Amino acid sequence: MDSPDAPLNELQAFAAVAQARSFRQAAARLGVSPSALSHSLRGLESRLGVRLLNRTTRSVAPTEAGARLLATLAPALADIRRALGEALEAARQPQGLIRISAPRTAAQAVLSPLVARFLQAHPRMAVELVADEALVDIVAGGFDAGLRFGESLQPGMVALPVGAPQRFVVVGAPGYLAAQGEPRTPAELARHRCLNLRFPSGRPYRWQFVQPQDGRGFEVQVEGAFTANDQALLLRAAQDGLGLAYVQASLAAPALAAGHVRAVLDGWLPPAEQVYLYYPSRRLQPAGFQAWIDLVRADAAG
Repeated sequence: MDSPDAPLNELQAFAAVAQARSFRQAAARLGVSPSALSHSLRGLESRLGVRLLNRTTRSVAPTEAGARLLATLAPALADIRRALGEALEAARQPQGLIRISAPRTAAQAVLSPLVARFLQAHPRMAVELVADEALVDIVAGGFDAGLRFGESLQPGMVALPVGAPQRFVVVGAPGYLAAQGEPRTPAELARHRCLNLRFPSGRPYRWQFVQPQDGRGFEVQVEGAFTANDQALLLRAAQDGLGLAYVQASLAAPALAAGHVRAVLDGWLPPAEQVYLYYPSRRLQPAGFQAWIDLVRADAAG
């Protein structure tokens, strides 16, 4: 005997014959010829080194070893068929879990409304949204998709635009700006208290600007007494007069409208940037994930 392992098709063949007590009936059920079925059984018995079926020209019956094998094998094969049926059902009907990795503020601005619409339309689906500023490897992390600005996309991914392009603003409390003055250029940030965003990697975010004359981009590493890993905390600190914050405009909009903060350096800020949902493959997507992709596409098409 080479190995106790046996191919699944041989085990299925044995179970079909042992249950039907007939090569012909089992062959008809499996859609193969009786001779092919007999060949599979001989291969299985040879592989295991034990006779599993007693055969005559009139009858077929399991041996003692065959009966023991069938008692264990039949429920296992039933479980496999059930699992395959569930997999097929998942491929046809939207059901199951979708896991998405996304930065907090972008997730709140562009994903949350889509998730609500998706779950209302597909009650057998569930969504797990993991808000994380880190550049996550979605495949290694077990995610179905990720959300990132275009510059941060992993190579080789399918990418779909999501929501309106997002822009950033520099904001400060009216009291802080009255006391410290408004910066007219990014160079003047050196004399201001600035509120820092730190990525999970430990790297501080460098504020992004463009030259008004030619649109050329450049970065500024700012300094200040307060650092956080969340833009909402930075906005709160700006409202409390701790300094200037560089945050997404969608996050700052309510505070700007209420007059809790004012925007500065508008002419130096980059244009709005598109956010993308990205995922690894176009092939053989489960029905639930395909329904999610269809919703994202329809929303982007307007």
